[in-house]
This record gives sequence, structure tokens and C-alpha cells, in this order.
Amino acid sequence: MGIVASQSFKNLVTTYIGFGIGALNTLVLYVQFFDAEYYGLVGFLLSASTLAMPFVALGVQNTLIKFYSSYSGRKQDDFLSFMLMLPLLIILPASILVYCFYGELVDFLASKNDIVRPYAYLIAIIAFSMAYFEISYAWAKTQLQSVFGNVMNEVFHRFCIMLLLVGFALKLFSTEGFLYGVAVIYALRMLVMMLYAFRLRAPRFRIAIPAEWLSILKYSILIIIAGSVAVMILEIDMFMLGKLIPIQNVAYYSVGIYIAAVIAVPARAMHQIMYPLTATYINAQRYLELRDLYKKSSITLYAVSGLIFLLIVCNINTLYLMLDPAYSKGLYVVLLIALAKLIDNVMGNNNAILYNSDYYRLVLVLGIVLVVIAVVLNLIFIPILGISGAAIATFVASVVYALSKIYVVQKKFKMHPFTTESLYLTIVLILLGVGFYFWDFKWNPVLAIGGKSVILGLIYLTLIYRLKISTEINHWINTYLLTRKSRSE
Repeated sequence: MGIVASQSFKNLVTTYIGFGIGALNTLVLYVQFFDAEYYGLVGFLLSASTLAMPFVALGVQNTLIKFYSSYSGRKQDDFLSFMLMLPLLIILPASILVYCFYGELVDFLASKNDIVRPYAYLIAIIAFSMAYFEISYAWAKTQLQSVFGNVMNEVFHRFCIMLLLVGFALKLFSTEGFLYGVAVIYALRMLVMMLYAFRLRAPRFRIAIPAEWLSILKYSILIIIAGSVAVMILEIDMFMLGKLIPIQNVAYYSVGIYIAAVIAVPARAMHQIMYPLTATYINAQRYLELRDLYKKSSITLYAVSGLIFLLIVCNINTLYLMLDPAYSKGLYVVLLIALAKLIDNVMGNNNAILYNSDYYRLVLVLGIVLVVIAVVLNLIFIPILGISGAAIATFVASVVYALSKIYVVQKKFKMHPFTTESLYLTIVLILLGVGFYFWDFKWNPVLAIGGKSVILGLIYLTLIYRLKISTEINHWINTYLLTRKSRSE
């Protein structure tokens, strides 16, 4: 197994482990032991920090990877030193401005929730820690080492927060101590990643500006825009909830978002393979194979994520019986965001096609338009409908963005992801969704979810197999299920 395949597999495993720990934190520990108001505060602080991070990092994490291989020897050391210092161009003047206008900034952040006021400065600490973690992670990637960084990115902070939550449940420290502990965890993650990266290649600090500094800055600014758009798509709704309505609603929304986010996991796994393969086809102008990959990736992701979508939607009422009743406000959040994630999966390798083509800047323009739409819709719907309004805004913006990207690929490459099987699968999802949503076992919630999931899963897989929706899924069933069954007999 080569270095790329080996590290991709290890990264996939650690991503799933991190997601599992995150689910334990989000759906069990926070809900059981944390007041919704303070849970919402944690979500708001992290969302605000994540929104600030691309500006603090100044796009260096991507610029470092793009330009590193074009240097050698002493010029490479000069470039690395320049990359480490570049964010200070933003951090130092920004720190002065924050110090001078700290009161006004805190008033803005705490306009609807005074609980934010004592902890607002933690946003700066966490954002700085996130930024230099990403830079250090990129530093390690330039040395072709990504596994340790992925463990730190996906597992470390979630595991440490789990320990904090257990300690809080055992009354080892106060709520205030927990909030400070979260900031310490992100700072510690940054330091560990930085030490690891510098062990791979120690920095040799010199005051030197690369000859291509203008190209580097232009690319960094482009990446700031791209990174900001990507982050805002994910985080702007929770930030605006904390700005516009009582902060405990952020907790209810966070749980709903995390449940729905399970649908996106298969896409994250498949994209690790799709991106380089798509780039190869585009660079070689192998458009027939690209069209085939587009359709196959779409229907396969649609089928896999469709099963997860059904399992979530058809069990969501029972699942909320296991949580505090207040969290049931997030029911429509789960339904809308789950549907938005499902539509994202229908796009297949659409993003890979656009990001590896000459139309990358067009995607940025679409992304900026999306963010504007999302902000406007959140401002309209959140004061009226609360967290359901935020879900509606996110759903509309996400679907418009997805359809826009499908249109761009159709316009520029004369291809789309839809097939006759896409229609058949849609009909299957509607029939099973309607049929199983209103039917529940009157058992213990865990047993009810397990029983319904087994029956639903077997019916779904049988229909997918018989209708030959996806050749890849049929091949997998034939190879790993039916073949093994026949051998055992």
C-alpha cells in the first residue's frame, strides 16, 4: 500500500473515531450534564472563533502547501519563515484595534445574551489557536506526514472535551472552569501540533521576503475568501442564533445539526479518492471518463447517504424521546438539514470538477452570493421562527448553492449527475420515508430504533440491489455479502 493510500485509510479511520467521540459529547454528555444556556455559549464561542480563524491565518495553511515545492535549499527556509510570520500582519494590528474597541465589540457580541460578556476574549484565544494549528498541520503535510495532524484535528480536542465533560459531571470544576478548559485544549492542540511539525523540519528563522511575495499574497487573499465562505456556510447560522435570540437555542440547534451531519460522512470519505482522480481526468482532458465518474459518484453517494437519511428521519422522533424534551425543538432542524446534506451528496464529485478546473473563481463568487443569501434569510427567519428559521435559511441557501454548481458544470462541461436510477432512488426514498416515519415500535427507545433500522435497512438494500441502482453497491454486496454467505453454506 503506497503512502497516499496508507495515510488516506488511516485518516478515514481517525475521522470516524473523532466523529464517534463528538457524537458522544454532543448527544449524551452535553445534553445530560450541561445547562442548555451554557451549552449554547460553548457553541457560540466556537462558531465565532471558527468564523474568525481564516482571517487570523491569512490563508497561510493553503499557501504553504501550494508554493512549498517550488523552493529548495535556503530559499525554502526563507519561504517557511515568511509563512510563519505572515499572519502577524493581521494579528498585531487587529490586537491593537480589539484592545481599543473591546467594549464596543463585546457589546455587539453580547447584544442579546449577556452571558457571553465575561468570556468574549476567549474567542480571540481559540481563533489564534485554530489558525496556528492549521498552519502547523500544513507544515507537516509539506513533509508528507498527515496522519498525526488528522488525529489532532479529528480526535484530540474531542477526546479532551469528553474528559472535561466527565470531570464537570463529577463536579471536579465549575462551568467557568470548563469554558476556560476548552480554550486551553485548543491552545494545547496548537502547541502539540507545532512541536510535531517543527520536529519534522525545524524552522530557521530569517527576515527574508520571497521574490514571488506578490503572487503569494494574492493567492493568500483568494484563499481567505474561499476559506471564509466555506466556514460561513457551516457556522454563520449558529453565530446568528446567538446574536438574535436566547443562547440556549444554539444548544438545541447544535444537537440537530450534529445528527444531520452524519449524512455527510460518506462524502468526506469518498472525496479523498474522487479529488485526485477527477484532477487526473481534467488535466488529461478525458471527459468521457469524467462524465462516467460524475454520474457513478452521484448515484453511489445518493444511495449510501439515502439509507442514512432514512435511518435518521424515520427514527428522529424516538431519538428525541431519549433527550431532554427541550431539545425536541430541533426536530425540524434535523429534517431540513438532513435533506440539504442529502442533496449535497447527489452532486457526487461536482466540487472536485469545479475546484480542479479553470472555474474555481466562479465557485468563490457563487459562495459569496450564498453567504449573503444565508445572512439575509437568517435575519428574516430567526426572529420569527427561531432555530427552525435558521434551518430554513441554511436549507434554502445550501440547495441554491448546490443547484448553481450543478448548472455551472452542465454549462461549462456539458454534463450532469442525474440518471434514470436517480429517479428510481428518489421514489424509493419517498415511499420508505413516508411509510416508516409515522410507524414506531412501542418499545424501549433504543430497541425501537434498532428494530426499525434493521427492517428499514434490509428493505432498502433489497430494493437498491434488485433495481440495480448502483453498480458499485451491487458489486460490493455480491463480493462481501452474497459471496461470503455462499461460502459459509
